[in-house]
Amino acid sequence: MEIENDGAVDLDSMIDPKVEAEIALVLDRDIDEENLSIEQIREHVAYATSSLEIVDSRLKNWRIGIVDTIADNGASSKFVLGKKRVPISEVDLAACNMQLARNGSVVSTGTGAATLGHPLRALRWLANILVRHGYPLRRGDLVLTGALGPVAPLAHGDIFEACFDGMSAVRLNVR
Repeated sequence: MEIENDGAVDLDSMIDPKVEAEIALVLDRDIDEENLSIEQIREHVAYATSSLEIVDSRLKNWRIGIVDTIADNGASSKFVLGKKRVPISEVDLAACNMQLARNGSVVSTGTGAATLGHPLRALRWLANILVRHGYPLRRGDLVLTGALGPVAPLAHGDIFEACFDGMSAVRLNVR
């Protein structure tokens, strides 16, 4: 699913793709118990990085409900990661500003607070659900914490670049 930063995605291989900018977290330790505090969750994170997620629907025009979205694995398709690995002690994840541009024009903005108030809360929510179902998050796992702003549709020739406070830019070419 991973596309190299500044790599390309083939639009013809998708149905109705959109792109969103997210903060990605990589775990340093397993999260194998429920109801950890945010500070305890923080201790399990190796680093944060910028990311783009390409979401796609099996149905044109996203005529899809929550049951279909779950069956579609949350409509996830592909992702791109920034090059800079940032210790989370060096960035305010909730206040982190993001700007997503298509061909140089800003199409989406937001902050880390868009993800349940803080990206670590999103990670905590996911960890609790997975532990409850017997599939805990493991050391080295990558978690995309959720969109910081609105999604943008992809078109042939587009170049998307997301910039985040304290992190490297992440870029995607659409062919």
